[in-house]
Amino acid sequence: MASGRVELTVRGGGAFGLSIAFEAARRGARVRLIEARGIGAGSSGGTVGALAPHVPENWNPKKQFQFESLRMAEGFWTAAREAGGKDAGYARTGRVQPLMDAAQVARAQERAAQAAMLWQGFAEWRVVEGGDLGPLAPAAPNGFYVFDTLTARAAPRAAGASLAAAIEALGGEIVLGEAEEIGQVIHATGTEGLAELSRTLGKSVGGGVKGQSALLRYDAPDAPQVYAESLHIVPHADGTVAIGSTSEREFEDGAATDAQLDALVEKARRLCPALADAPVIDRWAGVRPRAKSRAPMLGAWPGRPGHFIANGGFKIGFGMAPKVAQTMVDLVLEGRDAIPEGFRVEDNL
Repeated sequence: MASGRVELTVRGGGAFGLSIAFEAARRGARVRLIEARGIGAGSSGGTVGALAPHVPENWNPKKQFQFESLRMAEGFWTAAREAGGKDAGYARTGRVQPLMDAAQVARAQERAAQAAMLWQGFAEWRVVEGGDLGPLAPAAPNGFYVFDTLTARAAPRAAGASLAAAIEALGGEIVLGEAEEIGQVIHATGTEGLAELSRTLGKSVGGGVKGQSALLRYDAPDAPQVYAESLHIVPHADGTVAIGSTSEREFEDGAATDAQLDALVEKARRLCPALADAPVIDRWAGVRPRAKSRAPMLGAWPGRPGHFIANGGFKIGFGMAPKVAQTMVDLVLEGRDAIPEGFRVEDNL
């Protein structure tokens, strides 16, 4: 090890763990990432990859943090590709949402005004009447839609591979299995980590929610993604479209797909007739970590000096990952605490 070089162990090879390890490595730290099963073995190995903002109203620290992360995304994923040579499939292609009645149109117009202020000119949330919204745009009863230019996509498995390659290219080490920890330790271990932390603290800090998703073969790489009837429909660069996902609090097998996924695919075909004959080429199920606060859980592990937590990226892990990585590396390597209200480990106790 070079003299004076900071050492860091990251446990967990999902969106948060990989992003933190990459951020630390590109700041010059000696990084060892330890993953028990495989890169993206948990919920970060899914298919959807919607990097989508919350609605621009009732602004709070969580929405501000997410907005800042989405602003950072293009530079973050470009840097990973340039470092390791693998592309995450990132693109800011926008999102279409059909509006069902006059009341939804009026509310969307109010949100457009809020977005003009809150998104600081970086992106728009606008109400449009028809027009060229891409081949996947569903029908809207009155012809009106929301189109936002902040929403982006990244293919989860490609994103994991991109970050892993970048970490190793920057001199970091990835260990599958078990290895000795070096330096301070950040635990980004998903649902297993939430369970371990709950056992250690003697109270529940969160749990897992199962999700199911699918990939269809349909080539529309530049089309906006669609959000309708609580369903994400996300075109990817490789000629696929992702459909997802369910949210299941009760389940027996977290890795099994079933009729609930069949129903999602049928809903997608109904909403987007272009997908009527698109074959399903992949079915996925996994359990996503949901902290009690519903926000990411960041900070020091209570009563365990030198150990830190980065968990709870429920549904928004890849979208939050650039800012989570910056925040955790600032804290652990540089001693700067910029964790927002509601994101602290203590907020879940």
